Amino acid sequence: QVRLVESGGGLVQAGGSLRLSCAASGRTFSSNLMGWFRQAPGKEREFAAAVSWSGLSTYYADSVKGRFTISRDNAKNTVYLQMNSLKPEDTAVYYCAASPLRDTTYYHASTFYNTWGQGTQVTVSS
Repeated sequence: QVRLVESGGGLVQAGGSLRLSCAASGRTFSSNLMGWFRQAPGKEREFAAAVSWSGLSTYYADSVKGRFTISRDNAKNTVYLQMNSLKPEDTAVYYCAASPLRDTTYYHASTFYNTWGQGTQVTVSS
């Protein structure tokens, strides 16, 4: 069974940092586009960051650009999201997702991904 399991969420003060991890099991995702999405209470799920299969190309939402860094370790079948300078508006459940393709054209679209983790809560207090 293919699974994505997120970890690393928690409560942090504004200005702090967290590092999320997404471990894949059941198959390798080393050839796939991987992404992080987030969903705040009462809002739709939104794109946060994505990384190409090689790790050489990264993509960010404007709201997190310059503060978040996505990376991957294909040997460990794991994707990371380093979040710095966190703001209260970053509070959300963060989801890891895997695309079935290498193609990065629609990296920002949740419908471009077909495997999702259960999510990890990130809460930033002011």
